[in-house]
Amino acid sequence: MNLNPLKPPFPPLQTTTETLREISELWSAWRRQKLPLYLFLALSFNLVVAPVVYAASSSECSRTQAWSLGLLGLGTLTLSIYLFFVMFAPEKF
Repeated sequence: MNLNPLKPPFPPLQTTTETLREISELWSAWRRQKLPLYLFLALSFNLVVAPVVYAASSSECSRTQAWSLGLLGLGTLTLSIYLFFVMFAPEKF
């Protein structure tokens, strides 16, 4: 292994302005990409839906099946809302 004694092992610390600039770039990239946000919100909402499905099935299905049914229901609802808007406002799409 060949180590360079002149090169520091860690990158130099950033100044406050550089850090704020990187945070603003990350924020703008996050604002442009909506899919990760929508997936996170769907999975978070499924934390509420899955126990309801599990309780309604009176323990006939496992927790994994309840989680899957909750995601399937959310996906079906999302797709039906999207198709509703596409049918009545096709010029936007």
